[in-house]
Amino acid sequence: MTEIIRGRLLAKNILEKTKARLPAPPPGRTTPANPPGLGVILIGADPASTLYVKLKTQAAKEVGLYVEIVNFDKSVDQKLVLTKIAEWNLRTDINGILVQFPVPKEFDGDLLVKAIHPNKDVDGFHPENRAALLNGKANLVPPVALAIMRLIQATHLPLTNKHALIISKSTVFAEPLIELMKEAGLVGSRISPRSATLKPQAQSADLIVVAVGKAGFLTKELVKPGAIIIDVGTNRENGKVVGDTAPDAAALAAFISPVPGGVGPLTVAYLVLNVIRAQEKQTNQLK
Repeated sequence: MTEIIRGRLLAKNILEKTKARLPAPPPGRTTPANPPGLGVILIGADPASTLYVKLKTQAAKEVGLYVEIVNFDKSVDQKLVLTKIAEWNLRTDINGILVQFPVPKEFDGDLLVKAIHPNKDVDGFHPENRAALLNGKANLVPPVALAIMRLIQATHLPLTNKHALIISKSTVFAEPLIELMKEAGLVGSRISPRSATLKPQAQSADLIVVAVGKAGFLTKELVKPGAIIIDVGTNRENGKVVGDTAPDAAALAAFISPVPGGVGPLTVAYLVLNVIRAQEKQTNQLK
């Protein structure tokens, strides 16, 4: 019988421990005197992006972080967005900066990420942070990669030399995850969802991370009985939020992360933790 990996419970535990890392509030206050600060940029009014920003900022505020949100109209000049990032880079009360993706097609997403100071890049997408992780000198690691690894570790199964297959079009998504997998003893690799060798590779995988963005993409023909499935997909089907895994594939797995309630809440929790880690690093650099 398939066991569900409860991401919400794991996220709650991480957020509680994260809150405990903050200094105690001064008398008469409920928040620390100098709380970690998070700056969030949202461009446009995409409903999904707006919801994700709400979930991230709500969790941050509940832990005790200071949050500043700037919602630009999608017609804004990119220079104004870059100016705001530059301002936050210089401010000591803003320790973490994130740009909510996807951004409208008129914007250069790579340029926006590169504009964020690496020590404030709490999404872990900056080229310097990606390179640091691959070189064994991690600075800020992508929260989604941390979330996936936490879900995998929650199975308490032996991981050494197990084959993990990441089904995704994105190397930016897969690279940090493969590195974390290697540290955990897993042999990780990425494959395109359109690859001609997807079926034999998936059938031999002990663990599958599926991030395709297509409901029902992962079918039972692609899953080895007893495998672990970590579902990163978020899709709407018949008015419900579902992942990329078909019910018949989920039934074959030993463990699976649900959608919703799996990767999403944990990613938010690790984002909040990254803001605190960023503040701690910045404080130590000033000493």
